[in-house]
Amino acid sequence: MANPSTGSWPAVEYEAHAWVIGDPYASRTQLRRHTGPYSAAVLVDIAELPVDLPVALLTEAEEAAQELARFDAHLSAELGADCELGPMSSVLLRTESSASSQIENLTVGARQLALAELGEHTNQNARIVTANVRAMEAALDLGRAVDGDSILAMHNALLGESDPTHAGRWRDEQVWIGGSNIGPHAADFVPPHHDRVPEAMSDLIRFVRRDDVPALVHLALAHAQFETIHPFTDGNGRTGRALVHAMLSVRQLTGHITVPISAGLLVNTGSYFDALTRYRLGDPEPIVRQFVDATFYAVGTGRRLVDELRAVRAGYREQTVARADSVVWKLIDSLIAQSVVNSTYVVESFGISGVAAQRAIDRLVESGVLREVSQRTRNRIWQADGILTALDDFAAGIRRVRG
Repeated sequence: MANPSTGSWPAVEYEAHAWVIGDPYASRTQLRRHTGPYSAAVLVDIAELPVDLPVALLTEAEEAAQELARFDAHLSAELGADCELGPMSSVLLRTESSASSQIENLTVGARQLALAELGEHTNQNARIVTANVRAMEAALDLGRAVDGDSILAMHNALLGESDPTHAGRWRDEQVWIGGSNIGPHAADFVPPHHDRVPEAMSDLIRFVRRDDVPALVHLALAHAQFETIHPFTDGNGRTGRALVHAMLSVRQLTGHITVPISAGLLVNTGSYFDALTRYRLGDPEPIVRQFVDATFYAVGTGRRLVDELRAVRAGYREQTVARADSVVWKLIDSLIAQSVVNSTYVVESFGISGVAAQRAIDRLVESGVLREVSQRTRNRIWQADGILTALDDFAAGIRRVRG
């Protein structure tokens, strides 16, 4: 059974599969609704398909790609000179990971995320977002190679701790989006049967390796195809958005920082999910438009976030008195990326003794940079309120745009 294409891209087709309800406690009504065959998607190969989009959209996509490259180069030149690039790159990576997770309704504050990175006990969402940071890091470590093994590695980094049975493996069961957990019959979308996943992913990898498709168009279509395949039992959205950043690196649009594109998609998640639906109907324009708009938004908000954090850092340095060679200055810089610290973090980060670490922390407490929040005699914790406020304000700003 085929869906009529509404655009220049092939629509998803469907095939029937038998279904056996696995829940012994299903009601009679549920049994009626989920008895008999269901329809699962069948994807047309896209590896060699021509990409035909309006000239105006292609032009905007190229402009957005150039903005990405300029943003990456500008920050590298500007921040690299005084060793700010590392911490800024880290905080932008976490910002993107947090926004990508928030699209899946996994919200976490900056403090909880920093605590999770520190290894402190925190809420489940913070641990999930921290795992997403690892997946993004795995994506950026790919260099110039995106293949099946690297995508599996991203997924393993995402779910290796929380779901080791399925992490880093193509799914071996039917999944579906929306509807009931009893069966796929009333789902909003049923991805391909699991037997078709390896072949579909091989086709997608061949598409990803093309170099004749404009960069931002390329990654938007690859992302939409990935989400349509839904190759994993869980974590498809976050892995698919990590794939976007791997492709940005491969296409050499970014090489030093992670631009928070998911923050742009988060502005209107309804439009993002609707664009994925339109893609499956054969219309690729909306998903490309989503990524173009999200890229411009990400560059603008990314610049503002960096400027705000640099201003906070400058204020910290102005209000602190210490020797020029003191580790205090390095600790101030590191607070941008890790705004909640303990003495162990300082010892391991700067290779100093516990006494020296505590002395640096105490100096920043005296200057008003750090504030103790643990209220305990052992395993004490301090936080930089100014940085946490800037990060939470950034997230709140996205929510206001959404509203």
